Amino acid sequence: MSRTEEIAEGAGPFTTRLTWRLTDGGTAVWESRRARKRGLLGVRAAGEHEARSRTADSMSVRRLRRLNAVAASAFTVGGGFFAFGAGVAQFGPGDATGAWIYFVGGLCFNTGGYASLLQSVNAPRKVSGTAGLTSQSWRWWSYEPSRIDWLSTFVLLVGTLVFGVDLVSSLLQGLSVQQVDRLVWAPDVVGCVLFLVSGHLALVEVCHGRPRALPGELGWWIVAVNQLGSVLFFVSALAAFTRPATGSLVNVDIADWGTLAGALCFSVAGVLQAFEHP
Repeated sequence: MSRTEEIAEGAGPFTTRLTWRLTDGGTAVWESRRARKRGLLGVRAAGEHEARSRTADSMSVRRLRRLNAVAASAFTVGGGFFAFGAGVAQFGPGDATGAWIYFVGGLCFNTGGYASLLQSVNAPRKVSGTAGLTSQSWRWWSYEPSRIDWLSTFVLLVGTLVFGVDLVSSLLQGLSVQQVDRLVWAPDVVGCVLFLVSGHLALVEVCHGRPRALPGELGWWIVAVNQLGSVLFFVSALAAFTRPATGSLVNVDIADWGTLAGALCFSVAGVLQAFEHP
């Protein structure tokens, strides 16, 4: 199919949806998240009222399914470990057990973040002049900051790595209050901010512009629940600041319960993500 006109939608410099008016009178619609998560392109022939989904090639479909399974499982399990760690911190003996549980959860989040980036890097691409998607050569990395999906998943991965600094530091013994705030609290806050930025970009991608409610879209629910989890993590991080004068947290209950609730959000979103595949 050849095309005669291209209409772009998105926000700022980012394009999240392209509509092609084809010479035969039909249209083809490419959406960023739908293409990289489900490998689908919407095609509507002349005279039809509803678009039909055209699936990418079989290689792309297999890749998307495997990467989606890894990412969904990693965030589901990682969120579970974080929730368990928060429970141990709130009700447990107060030893280093909770820190090790958080550390294992952080490794899961690292895995989920990288798998999400690989989904973007190896997403099937639209082919110029046709209404189809095709796979590219497998890559372990790319640099594509002009793509909102790449930027969102890259910021997410960096956020998980920054959380890793916090989690490793929390395993150290004998830290002063100033060292705790610098090595544990500060990376925690930075990681939360990166999660919030990643989530906002994901909302812009799925909404094709200004974030709004799209209750009929599975992708929107996944992104919205994740963003709620990021907000709760951020509130928890602020409450976990250690006062230099007293050596106590601003509010230990908010810190623990915020982490637990935020972690459960990521687990729920991980379960939902398992259904967002080709």
